[in-house]
Amino acid sequence: MWFYDLRSILQRWHARVKLCPLRHFSALSVFLVLFESVLPCFAFPVGAVTMQAAATVLSVFLSLDFLSAQSQSDRMNSSNVQTGETGRKNQPHIIFILIDDQGYNDIGYHNPTIITPTLDKLAAEGVILENYYVQPICTPSRSQLMTGRYQIHTGLQHSIIRPRQPSCLPSHMDTLPERLRQAGYATHMVGKWHLGFYRKACLPTRKGFDSFFGSLTGSVDYYNYRSCDGPGLCGYDLHDNESVAWGQEGKYSTMLFTQRARKILESRSPMDGPLFLLLSLQAVHTPLQPPKSYIYPYRNMANVARRKFAAMVSTVDEAVRNVTYALRKYGYYRNSVIIYSTDNGAQPFTGGSNWPLRGRKGTYWEGGVRGVAFVHSPLLKRRKRVSRALLHITDWFPTLVGLAGGNITQSQGLDGFDVWPAISEGKESPRKEILHNIDPLHKHPTESKSRDDKPRKKAAIRVGDWKLLTGDPGHGDWVPLQMLPTLPGRWWNLERSSSPLSKPPSLKTVWLFNIRSDPFERRDLADQRPDVVQQLLERLAHYNRTAVPVYFPPDDPRANPSRHGGAWAPWVDGEEEAKYQGVYKKGKNAKKKKKKKKCRLCKLKSFFLKLNTGMMSNGI
Repeated sequence: MWFYDLRSILQRWHARVKLCPLRHFSALSVFLVLFESVLPCFAFPVGAVTMQAAATVLSVFLSLDFLSAQSQSDRMNSSNVQTGETGRKNQPHIIFILIDDQGYNDIGYHNPTIITPTLDKLAAEGVILENYYVQPICTPSRSQLMTGRYQIHTGLQHSIIRPRQPSCLPSHMDTLPERLRQAGYATHMVGKWHLGFYRKACLPTRKGFDSFFGSLTGSVDYYNYRSCDGPGLCGYDLHDNESVAWGQEGKYSTMLFTQRARKILESRSPMDGPLFLLLSLQAVHTPLQPPKSYIYPYRNMANVARRKFAAMVSTVDEAVRNVTYALRKYGYYRNSVIIYSTDNGAQPFTGGSNWPLRGRKGTYWEGGVRGVAFVHSPLLKRRKRVSRALLHITDWFPTLVGLAGGNITQSQGLDGFDVWPAISEGKESPRKEILHNIDPLHKHPTESKSRDDKPRKKAAIRVGDWKLLTGDPGHGDWVPLQMLPTLPGRWWNLERSSSPLSKPPSLKTVWLFNIRSDPFERRDLADQRPDVVQQLLERLAHYNRTAVPVYFPPDDPRANPSRHGGAWAPWVDGEEEAKYQGVYKKGKNAKKKKKKKKCRLCKLKSFFLKLNTGMMSNGI
């Protein structure tokens, strides 16, 4: 009968509409039900009259739905995010995808040997951030994303938070999800936390997230979710909100986290209010455990570690494809902002690559701190371009709170800037300098041997185009692409001094580079421009005057997973006072004992190890 033909036409048109999700067409759905159940009771002549009636009815519903879609489109394309009460209809959904240890050379649009079609397409259609900086290791980057403050202002200047350390984000400091929740957002986190968990007040659900599903430590097995902090100190680390999520063994973490992210999108409606989703994937951090099917496209890569690493990048690409598909399917995409960022540079020893940048993860060279990132959104005013505006991971706090219409003045002491005009419209960035860090606990190798006035604290700062490094910034060599299947020595034997005539690294404490003209940090200008060195040293001194004491407590034996059913979990009661108020340093007696234990054989082994490393470095 003709009404079944009309119903079929309507359903096909309904399926092709991409402006709104299906649930927005409630009027059409009611019409289809009535059309099928009521009209068979009546006799309609088949012919021109019938087709004219059908066309009339169809045009009415098309008009209604067009008006509905047009109204929603007008709301989505509104460029001004209003301020005031929560629940505004034009607040964008914010999807932040944080990747672990992805280097500058580990994405397709920088290196075509890495297969990332989804990431390449999203980046090409959005804004690629080519002058974007993160911190050199996990905890500092994540803390600055969450708080919008430099790590010298959170007490996390030194290293990462280890599983047994009673440390986490400062309790008095507000976080990004807290501010977004105040602006009316639903806030969810999936994946790696690595910001401390020694007490429940440190957990993601107590720091502004409505829900959390993921790991609390820094590195877990991708299949069995075991995390170790030394020999015999291993435990299960997968949590659902504040409970251990037992029984997930055998499921690959990247896929498991992606499924949870899609479930969050599916379980709610975009009309329920704005959403902030932080998908913090464990990939591509070690251990190198890609599913075998993802390794095959890289079978021609000679180096095994690089092959596995590249395969894990492909799993990330597939995860992002599935999440963006879900954003479209469930109606979020048209009013969404998707941010993709690494947390630090890559570790070449385990397959990553920062080439041609200098240095690696854990260093203040560009390879450790210049991050891969892009923004993809229909709300961008100027898309399909590369931005060279100076940006830093602390900038996301004020930028996203501003997009949400939140009150940024409630957050005191922010080090970040609202950079949305620079990203969306191509305007000049308000950021003119970046403090990479000042770490007073990291000792320079010559500090105990020399008493000159040279700066020896590990620190780095960028002001304009100038970058200054002091102390021991980490291994500062250029690690080339992994071309060899195996090496006669360890991976770090690939690293070599930039010039045989330069000072030994142990004697040098100050470096100066013009990053705009020398992004690969090959021409040290410290001796030629002492005036610039002095200016940047003064800026470091200015920041150092605002620094809070380092909080780096010793390991707490109560954290042992054997005391908590075999899982990593909070071990300190809420009322218990912190025993350590500042820096933890090993006593002099411990050092003396270690020196006494040294034997001639140990010294001989150490000598030959250094000799072998030097020979290998010079030979490659």
